[in-house]
This record gives sequence, structure tokens and C-alpha cells, in this order.
Amino acid sequence: MYGSYSGRRRKSVLVTAVGAVGAALLLAGCSSSSDGDGGEETNRPPVKQQPKGSDPYWVNPEGNAAKQVATYAKEGDDEKADLITKIAEQPTAEWIGPENAEAQAKGYTEAAEKADRDALLVLYNIPHRDCGQFSKGGAADGNAYRAWVDEIAKGIGDRPATVILEPDAVLHLVQNCTPEEFHEERYDLLKGAIKRLKQQPKAKVYLDAGNAGWKTPDALFEPLQWAGIADADGFSVNVSNFQTTEASKEFGKKLSPKVGNKPFVIDTSRNGNGPYTEGDPEENWCNPPGRALGEKPTTKTGDPLVDAFLWIKRPGESDGDCKGGPKAGEWYEEYALELARNAK
Repeated sequence: MYGSYSGRRRKSVLVTAVGAVGAALLLAGCSSSSDGDGGEETNRPPVKQQPKGSDPYWVNPEGNAAKQVATYAKEGDDEKADLITKIAEQPTAEWIGPENAEAQAKGYTEAAEKADRDALLVLYNIPHRDCGQFSKGGAADGNAYRAWVDEIAKGIGDRPATVILEPDAVLHLVQNCTPEEFHEERYDLLKGAIKRLKQQPKAKVYLDAGNAGWKTPDALFEPLQWAGIADADGFSVNVSNFQTTEASKEFGKKLSPKVGNKPFVIDTSRNGNGPYTEGDPEENWCNPPGRALGEKPTTKTGDPLVDAFLWIKRPGESDGDCKGGPKAGEWYEEYALELARNAK
């Protein structure tokens, strides 16, 4: 199922957030050194923010890509440094882990605000997540999830933040791979999460709506309504997936009129060459070869229904231990280089 492919990749970004986050580290990221490890200085300038008018989201100067650039620069490998700079210089989403959620949200949003940019956050902790596949897990129960969302909302405070809410959570209900007994609770949790997050004055919330590989968006509009789309700012499509931007636009435009003409955002992080269609369809989601970075993040999409192209999936982080890659969430140097080399 297409919806589960993107869900199984989700762990690649979630694990990184869980292990690395701390408010002090994130705040220190606003003034990163050029070498990334406190060692010998290089002549390569530090990662800078993109122009706010077209790309208002925060570039984390302490991200994996930025550290890889610093390593290449120190080694004198300018060719590879230039390639990975294509990733390091763009804003990517920060996935909030289950522990110390308030500190994570506060750290990311404070660092972004200090740089005069908006934080881009992903919440991916719904109970019974990912239909029991590679990114299975999530909060222990509904009360734990509500408490986690409340922590994040407190951490955001009155700072600007765009939140992508629970990739694949609604789609998996439609596909019936999430047991029926959990459906009502999940709808309630999503609706409650939107309401809680929207209490923060500068928070925008996009409820995830799957991807263009799901051929019948008509099956999604009622579930999205049950999940509280009316109170959200819009919906997201193609999170961690490889569907083309044009296909994603078509998908979103079919869905939008059925959910109150809500706008949407598209994950373009790795869709430059579209989906991988060779080999075992059950493995096409995991580190597929020949993929490329897609359109750079921007709010200047040229389409009034498309609020932004975003890099929600963090390019260069492994989908899992397949096709020679490390375990999910670890930096995959060779794959990052391939994505950058293939970028148009």
C-alpha cells in the first residue's frame, strides 16, 4: 500500500530527533562554527538562512548535512562539499521525539525566532502508528498522546511554527490497516491535537492527507473532516514519498474542494525523479536508487492552493537497513550524495 511506504520511512527522521535534541544544543545552532566539530577551522562559510520573502523557514546550521559539509571541507573535498551544501543550505523539518517534547519544541522555535525565521515541525507519535510496520510505536495511549501534544504546544508558545500533523495517520484508517477498534480514538486525538496547537497564536497546522500514490482522494475527505480538518490551516501531501510535484498538486486539488477549499503543502524533498517503479514494489519505499532532490523549499509556489513546497523528510537520512543503507535515522552519506548529484 502506498500509504504505508511513507509511514515506514518516517522513523528515519524521528529517531534523529529523539537522540539529538536539547534546548541548549538547538540554541547553540544559531551560531554554528564552520567546521561542525569544534576542530580546525575551514574557509567555507557557515550555513546561512534563505531569503525570508520566498523561504521563511529556519535552516538548522547543526543538521547532519551541515556537519557533513564541514567534514568534506576540512578534508579538502570541495566537490562533495558543494554537493551536500545543496541539502545543508535548505530548511528541513524537525521531527519531535517522544521524550522532552516541550524542550524540543521550545529549542527549535527559539532558535528559529532568533534567526528571524519560522520553525517547521512534524508530530509523529499517534498511538498504534504505521500499522505495526518499521515505524510502529507511538504514544502508549490516548492520554499520553494528549499530554505530549500539550507539551509541544507549550514549547511553541507565542513563536511562529508550522506543524505537519501525523503523516499517514488518516490514510491508514482509510486503508483499514489500523485496527477498527482504534479508529474512533484516533479521530478524536487528531481533532484534539489541532485544537490544542491552534491555541498558540502563531502556530499553523497541516493535517496529513497521504500522497498521490493513493488513487482515490475521494475516500479521504470524510475521514479528514472527522479528524478536524475544518480547524486546521490546511493539509500536507507526499510526506517522505517520491510522487512528483505535479501529481501531488493534482491530488491536492481534487481533495481541497471536498474539505472546505483548504490549501496544502507538498513535500518535495526527494521527488525530483518521481517514484521508483522497478524491483519489488514492497521495497520501493526504502532508499530507492536514482532519486533526486526536488524543488527547493519556498512559499512562492505560483499556485494559490499550494501554500509551500517543503522538505519535510530530511534528505540524506536512511530509510532503513536496506539497499546497503544504515539503520533508519542514520546519516547515509552515499545516498545523500546521489540525491544531490541527480538534482535538476
